[in-house]
Amino acid sequence: MSYCSYVRENPLDDLNRRYHDTQYGFPLLEDDALFERLMLEINQAGLSWALILKRAENFHLAYDGFNIDRVAAYTEEDRLRLLGDAGIIRNRLKINAAIENAQRIQSLRKEYGSFRDWLDAHHPLTLEQWTRLFKQAFVFTGTEIVKEFLVSTAYLPGAHETDCPIFIQLSTLDLPWRSQNSSP
Repeated sequence: MSYCSYVRENPLDDLNRRYHDTQYGFPLLEDDALFERLMLEINQAGLSWALILKRAENFHLAYDGFNIDRVAAYTEEDRLRLLGDAGIIRNRLKINAAIENAQRIQSLRKEYGSFRDWLDAHHPLTLEQWTRLFKQAFVFTGTEIVKEFLVSTAYLPGAHETDCPIFIQLSTLDLPWRSQNSSP
């Protein structure tokens, strides 16, 4: 079932509807926002997206607004703080992935200028190519995480059905997947 179908069939699910209508498939321009979305997708692995949406604000607060430089500088004390925070997903591998991936984004920025510029420099790629690239560049990034990150940030098509009002709204924007004839 597509996300569009899900929100149509579950009109009382305001949390998913708001995300679908205002964030899913919309381009993100700021590196910290891209990092946040990647980390939310990583934290969703094995869990429901609804749980992640319910805890999104807690994640944002716990990880200092997903400021890449702050997260990259986290110490063991910060790891322990996050492991004790019941408002987020307290998984050591996912917490370590946030810190490690922030450090890796810092390295990418040295060569590309920004995380977004790194994405743009490699666009367009197929999902298989993106997945290989993400596995080389980051930790805790399997095919589904990479796919959802790229679809949700408009680097790959498929966020919305063509008859969805949000697809029509997004059709007025310069979306990465549309701008360079990318392949899903």
